[in-house]
Amino acid sequence: MKFLTFLAAIVLAGASFAVEPSEVLDDPILEERARSISQSLRCLQCRNESIDESNADIAQTLRVLVRDRLLAGDTDTEVVDFVVTRYGEYVLLRPNGRGANLVLWLAGPVLFLVTVLGLWLVAKAAKPRSDGVPLTPQEEAALQELLARGDEKGPERHEV
Repeated sequence: MKFLTFLAAIVLAGASFAVEPSEVLDDPILEERARSISQSLRCLQCRNESIDESNADIAQTLRVLVRDRLLAGDTDTEVVDFVVTRYGEYVLLRPNGRGANLVLWLAGPVLFLVTVLGLWLVAKAAKPRSDGVPLTPQEEAALQELLARGDEKGPERHEV
């Protein structure tokens, strides 16, 4: 039982947020909006954490900035747009699918399709071709003569 309690404490410790009590807004609706926005913004120092989870100074600065913008009356979209304008699209944990991001999102599938097409063309070219047209009697006779000559010389003396 003590082990389970210890294990639960370790698991839940990772889920704690870095928001300090001094940052929490008095209005619970604004605070919920701030948390929602903070969970969608990337900490510029930690790289793969939201500013809501990060203890870095830049994350704290961004959390305060988000709350200040909400108190000033900005909508959620205006707050996010302000932060993106100031820090670039990298600050978004889930980048939008426009502009340069669209190229990055489409590059993988396009390269995959090009690779599959290239492999198909190579495999098609590697197959022996048979057009289904039978040999003429002259070609058949020439083939039989070549095969007979090859047998007369023996297996070690075939000329190319």
